[in-house]
Amino acid sequence: MTAETTADADTRGFDSGFTMAFQPIVDLARREIFAHEALVRGMTGEGASEVLARVDPRQRFAFHEACRVRAIEMASALGMESKLSLNVMPNDVAGQEECFRTAMAAAKRFNFPINRLMFEITEGERVEDLPGLAAAFRTFKRYGFTSAIDDFGAAYAGFELLAAFQPDVVKIDMSLVRDIHIDPVRVTIVKGFVATCDELGIRVIAEGVEASEEVRVLRALGVDLFQGYLFAKPTVAALPAVAWDAA
Repeated sequence: MTAETTADADTRGFDSGFTMAFQPIVDLARREIFAHEALVRGMTGEGASEVLARVDPRQRFAFHEACRVRAIEMASALGMESKLSLNVMPNDVAGQEECFRTAMAAAKRFNFPINRLMFEITEGERVEDLPGLAAAFRTFKRYGFTSAIDDFGAAYAGFELLAAFQPDVVKIDMSLVRDIHIDPVRVTIVKGFVATCDELGIRVIAEGVEASEEVRVLRALGVDLFQGYLFAKPTVAALPAVAWDAA
């Protein structure tokens, strides 16, 4: 089966059960949109957890593939000019290439530039094969896509994952971002982490930002990329306007 027919197969059976919302990741230093993250939603507004709860565990990978294909199709139709951030589970990537090949086939089919694809490794499960995960990303980096680690500091792997695989971008989890302006411990932790990423040539995104005071502190620590309700909420089947002056 070719990559393109795999993409077709992976969307079959899920077509009427979900759609995608998009939330911008903003670059405040450049005052431009760095990327839009694609987030699965139900057809009547259900959140991601509710949608995923309806998926048979045996079809999990196929459903994730369908989500990525749908996100690329919608991003192209909406005229998205930023990067498109696609979530991937680490064990869907480690030691295999299908995830990347399906996304690239969809990008070609829907005329979306491959070098605008951004793959976010979510930390929702323990990584079973770190070397395989790192090797898969190294293999496909030559196609020009952006790599990212999501929710850093919230769940599994953490620095173990970062030591095995140095992505282009790391997202600081909202648990470290929330109320950082009144918590010197969080300030110290994030300051050290941003310095580490800077030495490794990794850009940092602060996610879950809801207060201008948080942005002020994070920018002072060297963070320029932000995602959160302060700037825009996820919007189904549309690219939301950014509240640039909120910060």
